[in-house]
Amino acid sequence: MFPPITEQIEIIKKGTEELISEEELVKKLEKCKKTGKPLRVKQGFDPTAPDIHLGHTVGIRKLKQFQDLGHTVVLIVGDYTAMVGDPSEKDSTRPRLSHEKIMENAQTYEEQFFKILDKDKTEIRYNGDWFSKMEFNEIMNLASKFTVARMLERDDFTKRYKGGTPISVHEFFYPLMQGYDSVAIKADLELGATEQKFNLLTARQIQREYNIEPQCILTLPVLEGLDGTKRMSKSLGNYIGIDEKPEEMFGKVMSLPDNMILRYFTLVTDYSLHQLKEIEQNLKDPSCNPMKLKKELGRTIVTSYYSEEISFEAQKSFENIFSKNKLPENIKEVKIDNLSADNELFRLLTKYDMVKSNGEAKRLIKHGAIKVNDEKVTDFEFELEISKEYIVKVGKRRFIKFIT
Repeated sequence: MFPPITEQIEIIKKGTEELISEEELVKKLEKCKKTGKPLRVKQGFDPTAPDIHLGHTVGIRKLKQFQDLGHTVVLIVGDYTAMVGDPSEKDSTRPRLSHEKIMENAQTYEEQFFKILDKDKTEIRYNGDWFSKMEFNEIMNLASKFTVARMLERDDFTKRYKGGTPISVHEFFYPLMQGYDSVAIKADLELGATEQKFNLLTARQIQREYNIEPQCILTLPVLEGLDGTKRMSKSLGNYIGIDEKPEEMFGKVMSLPDNMILRYFTLVTDYSLHQLKEIEQNLKDPSCNPMKLKKELGRTIVTSYYSEEISFEAQKSFENIFSKNKLPENIKEVKIDNLSADNELFRLLTKYDMVKSNGEAKRLIKHGAIKVNDEKVTDFEFELEISKEYIVKVGKRRFIKFIT
């Protein structure tokens, strides 16, 4: 039912930071082999925003590897932990979200998870299922399992405490709640990003307190964004969303620094260890053009979320725009005579889904990232005239044509 343990360990450790501990995991895998019962592998996601980007998929792809090895994946959608807010690497208290907004985001998360994971081999659990039913004495019992001194050992709390920055009492509950999730679903292993290590270790202690064998921990690297330095983040604008259009996705990959090529192949594709070694060797070869490998990376990522055929179309579109200075073949067209009296450019870009909001359109105009007929627009109140035709370029890769 399961591959050899040495083979499993090699696959599990690929592209990870730390395994706590390999010896414990080997014992768990030996038990799987004897009993035929798979590991329960957990990762939690707090739906604080509606979309998942490639940075989130580092963990999801690792979960898929566990599924391929025959194990059970349990996704915890943190509808209750999201109301607290993970304090990891935060220098202030997070704003609290309403449960309604969290549940709205959670619906899109479920749809996006299964672009990678096998739905039939995945359990999705909302931690509100148990936290909403807890009586106050049970909450106090959970709180008694940990000390304030231990909580203040985490760097972010220590810095805030020493710097006089307020720490709300409810923030202390976050690692306890994440730990109790592991109790509720009897997790054998939990994975998370490196900054999650404190929370993951806390879960081991909480499990012991509830007489459950502690989970192993697998920490994963944080994926850098398009700038190659800061972590991928929607707020920083350096992200690749997995729901983005193929041309946009491919174009963003092509903007990556060359030193990110191997890292992206390792963390956000399904390339084998052998294939990754070939990529590494090619990058060291002075005769190898990194652009060729970057195009392969772009096609591989687009294929993951669309198809191989669409990935080649996205590459062709990119080459037409940047190598041959042509417009994309499938440029979106809108008839000017269908426009309303309110023809301000920033509103039209929002209306026709070129940007997600008027605010984003204005930010792009401010930074000189919007061109009309190859001229930068700097005026927020710029309006289209019905008697003319316009080709509008938004950022580096999005185009729309307004025709008469």
